[in-house]
Amino acid sequence: MSEVFTVKSIFRNYQVQLIDGFEKSIFQHSMQNSFILVDQNLLALFEKQFASILPQYHHISIEANETNKTMDYCQNLIIRLIELGIRKNSTIIAVGGGIVQDIAAFTSSILFRGVKWMFYPTTLLAQADSCIGSKTSINLGNKKNLVGSFYPPSQVYIDAAFLNSLPVADLKSGIGEILHYYIYADSPLIRPLMDNYEDVLATPGLFVEHIKASLAIKKEVIEKDEFDRGERNKFNYGHTFGHAIETMTHYGVSHGQAVTLGMDIANYISEKMGYMDKETFNAMHSLLLKNLPEINLRQYNLNTYFRALSKDKKNIENDLVCILATENGSLKKIQMPFNDNLKNLIISYFEGYAC
Repeated sequence: MSEVFTVKSIFRNYQVQLIDGFEKSIFQHSMQNSFILVDQNLLALFEKQFASILPQYHHISIEANETNKTMDYCQNLIIRLIELGIRKNSTIIAVGGGIVQDIAAFTSSILFRGVKWMFYPTTLLAQADSCIGSKTSINLGNKKNLVGSFYPPSQVYIDAAFLNSLPVADLKSGIGEILHYYIYADSPLIRPLMDNYEDVLATPGLFVEHIKASLAIKKEVIEKDEFDRGERNKFNYGHTFGHAIETMTHYGVSHGQAVTLGMDIANYISEKMGYMDKETFNAMHSLLLKNLPEINLRQYNLNTYFRALSKDKKNIENDLVCILATENGSLKKIQMPFNDNLKNLIISYFEGYAC
């Protein structure tokens, strides 16, 4: 994939561009009626760059945590934007990771029935995954990503320099999403990524190749199934079980590492239910192992985990709907009764879990 590519969307086509120097790009591509929403943690990390940008535009700092991905928070944000003078022809510029993206995209989609927005993703997860695909998602109570819409940005600018500021936990989170795309596509890059895991973590610039490869995989699917009605469903691999891990641990496990664990749980269930042989499970487990979170699953209340699973938005009546890997590593959508048999399999995994 080149340094600039276009994603085709029913709403509008939009470009994704790899850049060097986000502050120069903001000056070049924004206008005076732009409103910047920025992760407040970035303001100190990139103080010099933001000192040259923010006086030129209206700006609001966002505390990027899951508790702010709510209707109330977005409503208060809209009130603040209106007080600052936002208009239908204004542009919202989001600078941050997936949480800032969700807040900015959802707000942009409903304000004046839609205002233009641009995105500067600053985390590996956002750069390699969520920056394309059109989805906006906010939480409702303790139900993750239950409310949302489809509303793509008009432009995405990826500055890999942001990765140098990230803690290792955030890089591991991004790796989780890259892994799930690589497994979906049977990408030859999965082995070098995991074989050189520590080196890549220590040299974030090495992620550029994987960012482009991950986005190329996602682009091909979302252009055929933007509204997640068919093939794109397979990108939920690891997410059903992973989202419940996030809920159970009160987001103590990062999203991408929860997804990594969710993939391992899905594979375990698949093997125990006969969809996958033991050799395939062991091979996939060895790939995922380095990126599994270091937690003691036995310390958590499994009823909390089961409640979170039962509330997953993809469920149909009393059945759990999830993506399982099968005998050759291909992915398949499975609807299964959420009964004692399934719960016992999950209990068995939790009791034997060690990373």
